Amino acid sequence: MRWRSFVALGDSFTEGMDDAYPDGTYRGWADLVATRLAAEAGPDFRYANLAVRGKLFPQVAADQVPAALAMRPDLVSLAAGGNDALRRGFDPEALVSRFDDTVRQLRAGGADVLLFRFADVMARLPGQRMVAPRTQLLNRAVGETAERHGAILVDLYADDTYLNPLLWSTDRLHLSAAGHRRVAGQVLTALGVGCDEEWLLVPPHPEPTPWLAARAADLRWAGRHLAPWVKRRLTGRSSGDLVTAKRPQLGPVPD
Repeated sequence: MRWRSFVALGDSFTEGMDDAYPDGTYRGWADLVATRLAAEAGPDFRYANLAVRGKLFPQVAADQVPAALAMRPDLVSLAAGGNDALRRGFDPEALVSRFDDTVRQLRAGGADVLLFRFADVMARLPGQRMVAPRTQLLNRAVGETAERHGAILVDLYADDTYLNPLLWSTDRLHLSAAGHRRVAGQVLTALGVGCDEEWLLVPPHPEPTPWLAARAADLRWAGRHLAPWVKRRLTGRSSGDLVTAKRPQLGPVPD
């Protein structure tokens, strides 16, 4: 296997929310992939995860990308822009241009680069009419950028399995443990590395919820998850303001 080091960049998707270790910290697809790559490469394999929840693409490009380039990894994953699409001041032209430039920098540093087309998360969230076209634009740009720079594309959007609500956590925005396992399996498949077949298994789709029960669940979700998100937007805060990268330096992967 040609990869001896892996650096993961991005936001909550790559940090691993909401796939928790027993101690409450987050695992996620990137940790799973790193564990599998380390098993193939041996004890010299090194892994860093610089992703932090809530980060916008300019923050990822300004803070995480230079740090990753300095580490000179063999493999880099980049998944960001979803938080930007949720903001009122979203500037698609500027984001697409900076995304392309960032991938070019990473490739010029000699790394193989993993890119993602986002799964369809908006089916369960409000604001679909505004955000869904933005997500489609980003996904199209990711595919074009991957082809232009020879990056490895993981197309989650093409996988209708992600319409299963059991692949998502109770906040309806982040992946569940089963969702992260499936992403890890798809990443390893894209890399040509075998994975545990159970990672790609999908829970049976739940039965439809009666209308009244569904509306009650919507109200609970709005109070627990939507209201705090709106409050952060109004006060200019982010869920990642006090969070630091969980693996800021290249190091061995724990068992």
